[in-house]
Amino acid sequence: MSLTMMIALIVLGGWFSGRLFDRLHLPAVLGMLLCGLLLGGALGEDAWPTALVEMKPFLKTFALVVILLRAGLGIRRRVLHQVGGTALAMALLPCLLEGTVLTLLLHHFWQFSLPVAGLTGFMLAAVSPAVVVPAMLTLAEKGYGRSNQVPTLVLAGASVDDVFAIILFSLFTRMALRGDHSWTALLWDLPKSILLGIIPGILLGLLLAWGFHRYYSRIRATEKTLVLVMLSLVLVHLGDVLHSAALLGVMTVGFLLLERAERVAHELAAKLSKIWVFAEIMLFVLIGMQVDPRLALSAGPAAASIVFAGLLARSIGVWIATWRSSLTSHERLFCVLAYLPKATVQAALGGVPLALGVPGGEHILALAVLSILFTAPLGLISIRLAGPRLLEQENSSLPPMGSLTDPSITTEYQHHGQSRTNH
Repeated sequence: MSLTMMIALIVLGGWFSGRLFDRLHLPAVLGMLLCGLLLGGALGEDAWPTALVEMKPFLKTFALVVILLRAGLGIRRRVLHQVGGTALAMALLPCLLEGTVLTLLLHHFWQFSLPVAGLTGFMLAAVSPAVVVPAMLTLAEKGYGRSNQVPTLVLAGASVDDVFAIILFSLFTRMALRGDHSWTALLWDLPKSILLGIIPGILLGLLLAWGFHRYYSRIRATEKTLVLVMLSLVLVHLGDVLHSAALLGVMTVGFLLLERAERVAHELAAKLSKIWVFAEIMLFVLIGMQVDPRLALSAGPAAASIVFAGLLARSIGVWIATWRSSLTSHERLFCVLAYLPKATVQAALGGVPLALGVPGGEHILALAVLSILFTAPLGLISIRLAGPRLLEQENSSLPPMGSLTDPSITTEYQHHGQSRTNH
């Protein structure tokens, strides 16, 4: 099949299935994933054009860059200060606890080596902004949890949670590829990777904020978005060369743009939300097409046990992270439920071990897909049902104090429907 026809099938099929699941009040990404499974089963691997196979890593990286830029463009420093310590604990502790538990389970029961178990565990540990963000926006706009900034807390924590999981996934992947089982090397590589990722992000963010502000009227918003995305992709390539947490740098770029050039940041966020419509479809349909349905079904019960053990560990981590906060017990329970869904990172990284020739790559991909199938609907339904019941509503005509998002992003989400998963 030609590249043109394959991309047309992916985009149209993913769009239609996403809209259908949206109408059923289920995550749109779930419909796109199932569309990919059907296309992969119907066409087979032989139908993949060579050009699409070569483009696949770029398309997944592109989707991650768009997600993390939007995350950075939605986080204000004053809001982070307001929810600071709790947000940091929410970003690190649940992911670390879930990833560690999954690593031990996969090592002892699935016989994965420790590096392979580690990369799988932290890939599965990332919470999904594609499911969480629009749901939190809807609750925030209706005034739920406003007094303690609960939606803001979840959004900030979830964004950094993803980056932290990706950093550890990358470090364990390098260990697996070079056969290095040294935990000392991991402890040294982690801070080095974070530092080498943040510094270029700060420099690029300051440069773009200055340039976009100074030449605001000379460069169209679309052109600014093009420059931002392309330079962010260069930043990721630099991270691959330096073995750094480049995606953390990408999010830092968005954060600095919002702080230094807010008017520009609002325009960029609105443009990126439109780009995400295409990137989201390609990301989730492509991972569905990669999966062997027979392998996924055979791994079903064991995989489900692993995934739900990880969710239990994550839930304990959220409860501990909010222990000393000002949140009520109902609000803390809501945070636990809001941290359940998986989708975006699993779709972007689930096929990476297989592509790199990591032992057990097919099983890792099956685990990634099954985690999406199990947790995306569970998390979204839990958020929708529990939000109005567990969070107090404050009626006001004013926007939420300290909102993470600007009006352009909110309008964009409303335009695509309150339940659409567009982070």
